[in-house]
Amino acid sequence: MDKLKILVVDDESRMRKLVKDFLVKQNYEVLEAGDGSQALDIFFETEGIALVILDVMMPKMDGWQTCREIRAYSKVPIIMLTAKSDERDELQGFELGVDEYISKPFSPKILVARVEAILRRTSTRGADDFIRAGGIELDKAARIVTLEGNVLELSFKEFELLAYFMENQGIALSREKILNNVWNYDYFGDARTIDTHVKKLRSKLGEKGDMIKTIWGMGYKFETDE
Repeated sequence: MDKLKILVVDDESRMRKLVKDFLVKQNYEVLEAGDGSQALDIFFETEGIALVILDVMMPKMDGWQTCREIRAYSKVPIIMLTAKSDERDELQGFELGVDEYISKPFSPKILVARVEAILRRTSTRGADDFIRAGGIELDKAARIVTLEGNVLELSFKEFELLAYFMENQGIALSREKILNNVWNYDYFGDARTIDTHVKKLRSKLGEKGDMIKTIWGMGYKFETDE
């Protein structure tokens, strides 16, 4: 079986080597870029990149712009690395379609765990991969969501969140439970991340966004009129 390809983008060579060494130990093929411009060249010249690990502060082209360029053409999972811990930066990342957000310094083992969790979910196949509810059709294998026949453009995390809601119709889900199942147990962010994603997901669902009910003081519940 071919190794999964991961593109690591950081202007610090020591940081790239640290991340690469841990990923290579887990049998991933790692491609490296020292800035956003080089990263885009590699990304568009290389087939089958499964995930991008992207630093924010870089010369020539920073991580935000690099993310925008990639997102214009691809939904490949993106993990952002940053030396900043400003909530505004984190929210900006999610607005751009970033799937995970890790502040430096970080544990390489935690980074690898998040990489593996994302790649497991993107490669999962099974008989229950197709879910229908309230006019929404979600194909987990193809990672496509349609609303009354129209394809919705969802980020990786928005897709995972909607799938989790639809798989648990009628069940009140606490923010903690959503974090544990959609963001995984090793996620160290706070529950406001969920609220941000729910807000965006509701907006993209239009009138159907009302099916995601807020359970005040607890979390959310997905409920249809069917």
